[in-house]
Amino acid sequence: MISAHQKTVMKASRTRSQERILSLLKTIKLGISAQDMYVELRSRNQSMGLATVYRSLEALKLEGMVQMRTLPNGEALYSLAQQDKHHLTCLACGTSIPINQCPAHDLEVELQTDHKFKIFYHTLEFFGLCSQCQLAQTAQLSQ
Repeated sequence: MISAHQKTVMKASRTRSQERILSLLKTIKLGISAQDMYVELRSRNQSMGLATVYRSLEALKLEGMVQMRTLPNGEALYSLAQQDKHHLTCLACGTSIPINQCPAHDLEVELQTDHKFKIFYHTLEFFGLCSQCQLAQTAQLSQ
């Protein structure tokens, strides 16, 4: 178990790369891929290697500062771990619709208490077809 002192030391010992990534994520409201983050940092003259971006993201994820969401195409999107994220995601076109209600909130509280487990965030995602892709599929089947 990590003590409060160790957490303070961990936060104080963040690398410059980790701080740059946190700063970037604070300015971006949507999730961003590591590759896009790498390009964006280069455009801001804060260049670092792509491997460094991935290492920094992993360290920040383990600290509970960053969360990762994997899209149906396998791409990982990163964002600040400030709030839980919930989505409806279309498997055909990749459209992702945010859901603003959280049916798992009470369960999260219960799990933290019952298992003495510190939850940083959770994700909930439903996969299917959006209305446009349903129409396209129906039209294709009727041909």
